[in-house]
Amino acid sequence: MSMTPELVEVLPAHKFDESRLLEWLQKSLPDFGSRMDVKQFQGGQSNPTFLLDTDSGLYVLRKKPSGKTLPSAHMVEREYKVMRALSEHTSVPVPKTRALCEDSTIIGTPFYVMDYLEGRIVSHPALRALDRQERMPAHYSAIDTLAALHAVDVHQVGLGDYGRPEGYVARQVARWSKQYLAAKTDDMPAMDKLMEWLPQNLPSTDECAIAHGDYRFGNLMLAPDKPEVIAILDWELSTLGHPLADLAYYCLPYHLPSDMEGMRGLQGEDLEALGIPDEQETIARYCQQSGRDGIADWHVFLSFSLFRLAAILQGVYARALQGNAANADALQVGRRASLLAEAGWRIASEGERS
Repeated sequence: MSMTPELVEVLPAHKFDESRLLEWLQKSLPDFGSRMDVKQFQGGQSNPTFLLDTDSGLYVLRKKPSGKTLPSAHMVEREYKVMRALSEHTSVPVPKTRALCEDSTIIGTPFYVMDYLEGRIVSHPALRALDRQERMPAHYSAIDTLAALHAVDVHQVGLGDYGRPEGYVARQVARWSKQYLAAKTDDMPAMDKLMEWLPQNLPSTDECAIAHGDYRFGNLMLAPDKPEVIAILDWELSTLGHPLADLAYYCLPYHLPSDMEGMRGLQGEDLEALGIPDEQETIARYCQQSGRDGIADWHVFLSFSLFRLAAILQGVYARALQGNAANADALQVGRRASLLAEAGWRIASEGERS
């Protein structure tokens, strides 16, 4: 199993004027050079991402997809803002950003450029691609890094306006209900039930932190030579929000089947044999790192996270049907939405017992 992202020739749907880009980068980055080779990263579902091999080194470019996109989606400008703030003011590991272009005339949509980092990305939380003795430290590093992100004072780093500080779960439920309905293709009874249940069962406490929104191993880069997180990637869904929503999302694999292609589930796995923590150990580690003595409404956070992910995957599926998705396997990915919604409704129905 490869731990380096797959590179392909730029997909036909995402081609852009490379000479215009080169000209812009030469003006924006000192000593950029005159040579630039562009390849596309395969695997992202949303904002197309490219490797730029240049005279001055390797860079990564992320752009908004072309064509019609859902309201408030694909905001690369926000990704740039949060990564820049974190790299300049904290020790939370993120790639160094270099330049943001909001002018759509350069390559068709807004984009930003950041440094390329050498490291390992393992997308499945079972971490089979790592040696067994690395797996527990890698999970602990991921949990500790999440707690460190949530500990950042948003005002101190200039992100006080990065989102509304209260009512995150309620707003997200409303937002993703709208996004789901805008992208709906077939009936999904579990989604209808969750859209009704979640607004009536919101978490009893409200908190505010930088919420990544897609915190999982596939968006974390480990050092080449040790089980330590050196970068949190893909900030597209980040905002000010409830930190426990991030933790619940990280724990979703414990509630998804391991034998289903693409679900990245851990249900049915022997976690002890793998050498990775179970859900209770993960929660305990996070509580220890964040100074908590427990978590209320865990089932609500899990149900919400599954609902939100189902809505996101339904959007991927709808874009694939229109021929506009960032990844070649988007059609398969979208079909998993109903399975996620059903898992969410099962946890919601069981309540605290789950």
